[in-house]
Amino acid sequence: MSEAVRSLQRRRTLLVGALAAAAFLWLAVTCARIAGEASRQEIHPADAIVVFGAAEYSGRPSPVYRARLDHAFDLFQQGVAPVVITTGGAAADPSYSEGGVGHDYLMHRGIPDSNLIAETQGSDTAQSAQRIGVIMRANRMHSCIAVSDAYHVFRIRKLLEHEGLLMYVSPRPDSRPHSLGQRTEAVLREAASYMVWQLRLAR
Repeated sequence: MSEAVRSLQRRRTLLVGALAAAAFLWLAVTCARIAGEASRQEIHPADAIVVFGAAEYSGRPSPVYRARLDHAFDLFQQGVAPVVITTGGAAADPSYSEGGVGHDYLMHRGIPDSNLIAETQGSDTAQSAQRIGVIMRANRMHSCIAVSDAYHVFRIRKLLEHEGLLMYVSPRPDSRPHSLGQRTEAVLREAASYMVWQLRLAR
């Protein structure tokens, strides 16, 4: 093997190592930011409270979704925002959407229909964030408090800030997984989803 070939191989090895180190550093920093954001409770006056959807079962919110909705209801009762926006499209059953189920649940709890907006088209967090941007701009709203689970709010903040919104986060209480393994899995899953979104933006 010639010296030129060996030199090229060394450069390739160094490049691969540098890229791997950079990727690991990015992942470590992002995971730390996700974990740090999870402990925030930013209760500020805003134009809207945005509740990100979770599963619904034949028109009833899942326990996780119900807990998010109940937290949003408490924030609304505190007067931090005059409007609650629920998000999420339909899954297997087209008769119901997460946004529609959340809307109905909060209306039955006592929030007037005039104070509720349902986003029912988003199939994932990124799509729901885009739709929220459209809805809020159409209604001349500029700020919101996002309600979801603890490890979800970092990515939500980035998505909604990308839509030009002033963002606060208020994860539902006790939404961090209890075991270390579950927490690690949740943080890594969010980091991977955030990376995929950034790569799409870079295209």
